Amino acid sequence: MSVFLGWFLGLVLMVVVAVAESAKFDELFQPNWAFDHFIYEGDLLKLKLDNSSGAGFGSKNKYMFGKVSIQLKLVQGDSAGTATAFYMSSEGVNYNEFDFEFLGNTTGEPYSVQTNVYVNGVGNREQRLDLWYDPTKDFHTYTIFWNQRQVVFLVDETPIRVHTNMEHRGIPFPKDQPMGVYSSIWNADDWATQGGRVKTDWSHAPFIATYKSFEINACECPVSSVAAVDNAKRCSSSEEKKFWWDEPTLSELSLHQSHHLMWVKARHMVYDYCTDISRYPVTPAECVHHHH
Repeated sequence: MSVFLGWFLGLVLMVVVAVAESAKFDELFQPNWAFDHFIYEGDLLKLKLDNSSGAGFGSKNKYMFGKVSIQLKLVQGDSAGTATAFYMSSEGVNYNEFDFEFLGNTTGEPYSVQTNVYVNGVGNREQRLDLWYDPTKDFHTYTIFWNQRQVVFLVDETPIRVHTNMEHRGIPFPKDQPMGVYSSIWNADDWATQGGRVKTDWSHAPFIATYKSFEINACECPVSSVAAVDNAKRCSSSEEKKFWWDEPTLSELSLHQSHHLMWVKARHMVYDYCTDISRYPVTPAECVHHHH
């Protein structure tokens, strides 16, 4: 069963909780920096990276639980040294964050995507995949789905990573901080391509990432500083209110999705922190217990 099947059928819009849905950039987002590196062409938004600056935008609101997605066409040609990110993040020292980072390459090399999960300000949970398609040729949909049981990263509805709630084993899970939604393009040639060995060739600038179809279908949290426990309550189902992200079918991957995830890991994963014994002589606890 598709993870998206029935999501909209079962969506009940509560008066007390705003669930944002839109496909227009300026309804959901605003430029955060380098306004002069934004190009608007109808429904398309282009972010430009040159040797003076990259660019980035962020959501106007913060959210807890739900789904955020964009369609993105990555930098074409020689994109070595560039990084394009799509991510969710909370604020403060003990922030939570879910990252997609698309790492540029020299022409003809596979584009790779790195995902990471930060919990209480601690990351170092990188996984890296070589994509099974050319992300510079067409738009592809990149999605983060988040509820109290799991965080799922999806590419064109195919799950590429799951971070499961294992609080019962004493492992913290990000479920009490509202998060903004962000994207940016920047020069990361100190690490992005072949560990930083290949630098950005500015003669190929500007580097352009193109976006469309912005969607946030998630629990909107007020901007004012509401206690975390209140946000968790207002965004969680109870007898009075039922939210689509709390549907039992979304508490874990379907069998079909699990098979897709296994295929991705077997065929396309090129780095997994869980198996990096030089960094982690003792396997991280969440890696020991993960089913997927």
